[in-house]
Amino acid sequence: MNFTWTNFRGMIAAGWLGTLATAGAADYFPPPDSAGGWRVATNAAAARDKAGLDWNKLQQAGIFTEHCTQNGALLVVRNGYLVWEQYFGRASRNVNPDMASTGKAYTSIACGIMLQEFRDKIPDGLDTKVFTDKYLPEAFGPEGKLDDARRAEITLGQLLCMSGGYNGEGGAPTAVVMGKALQLKAVPGQNIRDLDQSSLRCAMWTNAGAGYSYSSPEPHIASMVLRRVTGMDLADYIDARLAKPMGWGAWGYCLHRGDFTMPHANGAGSIAVHATDALRFGYCLLHEGKWGEQQLVPAEYVALCRQMSPHNPHCPYSLQFEQNSDGHVVGAPRDAFWKSGAGGFALLVVPSLDLVIYKMGGNNGQYEPSLTGLPQPEADHSRDDWKPIPRTPFNEGSLGGDDGIRRVLEMVCAAVRVP
Repeated sequence: MNFTWTNFRGMIAAGWLGTLATAGAADYFPPPDSAGGWRVATNAAAARDKAGLDWNKLQQAGIFTEHCTQNGALLVVRNGYLVWEQYFGRASRNVNPDMASTGKAYTSIACGIMLQEFRDKIPDGLDTKVFTDKYLPEAFGPEGKLDDARRAEITLGQLLCMSGGYNGEGGAPTAVVMGKALQLKAVPGQNIRDLDQSSLRCAMWTNAGAGYSYSSPEPHIASMVLRRVTGMDLADYIDARLAKPMGWGAWGYCLHRGDFTMPHANGAGSIAVHATDALRFGYCLLHEGKWGEQQLVPAEYVALCRQMSPHNPHCPYSLQFEQNSDGHVVGAPRDAFWKSGAGGFALLVVPSLDLVIYKMGGNNGQYEPSLTGLPQPEADHSRDDWKPIPRTPFNEGSLGGDDGIRRVLEMVCAAVRVP
C-alpha cells in the first residue's frame, strides 16, 4: 500500500486506526520539565483514583526491572499521569544514555513526518524505490552501477521494516520468511568510521521483500534518504519537528567514539534523550501523533506502526516497531507496540490502555558522558559491579533483553484496574 492520503482516509473510514482510550487525558499534554513537567500520581491512592493503576502490581514490576539490568529505570504514564518513576544504578531522570536501537523508532517517526512534509519530493511514499540517483546517489560506484543489482528494488517501506534483503547482524543472524525462522551466515556490519558507505554496501541475503532480518544498516539508509529529501541531518530534523515542539531538555546522539566523531546521526540508533522526554515521545504516539494543538506526526503513519505491514508480511515488525497484532505477547493488548534497544532499553505504547512505559537499561559504558558531550548528573556507582543471575536448569538465565522487556509490558498491563 502506498503512503498516500487517499489510502489513509480510506483506512480511517474503515476503522483501522482504532480507538484511543484517553480516560480524560485527551486534552492534557505535559509542559517541559523546566516549566513543571508531568502531572503526577505517586502514591497508591492517587495511582488508583487518577490513573486506574494497582500500586502493588507496579511495585512488583519495579522489583522485576531491577533484576533485569545493571543500570536502569521504570517509568509509567497512564491517563496523562506520571505514576511510577524508579531509577537504579547510573540511570536518572536527566542522564543521556546510549539508548541503542530504541533510537530506530525516532528514525521511523522522522521519516513519517518527512513523507507528509515533503510528499512532492517523494510522492510514492513508502513504496519509493530509493536506490536511485535522486535519493541515494552515493550508492553508485565510479561506473554508475550498484555493487548489488538487487538493491535497485528496495523500497523505503522495506528499509523501515527490515525486509529489504540485508543480512542480519551479529554472530548468529537469523531471518524470517512467512513466519519461519532460518539461520544466516555472519557478515561484516556497519563501520562507524564510514557509516554511510558501510551501511549501503552491507551484504544482502535475499531479494527485497523476500524475508525479514534484523539489520541496522537499513534504517540508517532510510535516514540518509531523509537527509537527501529534507536537506537536514536526522538529528536536526528531529530537533525541529519533535524535540522543540514537545519541550525536550538536553538531548543528542552518541556521536563521539574515542578519537572519532561521527559526522551524521546514526539512523540505526544511539539517540540519548532524558527519561521523561522519552515518555513525551511515546505520549505523542499514544495520541496518534498529536501534541497539544499540533499534529506533529501523521496519525496514519502512527497507525501503520502498530499493525502488520504490507512491506513485511513475514513477522510482526512494522516501521521499526515490534507490534502485538498477532498476540504473541499474551499478557498485553493486541494494539501494543514498542521498540527495544541493546542493554534492555524499551519504549512501549498501549493505546487501548492509555499507557506509555519507558524501561531504561544499559551497562556502564552506555552511560559514558563522552558519548554525547552533554553535561551529565553525578552518577550512582552502587551497581557498577552488578552481575545478572546466572543461567541454571531452574531458571531462564538473565532477565535482560527482549524477554525481560515483554515481561515488564505484561506486568504493567496487569496493573491496570478494570473500572
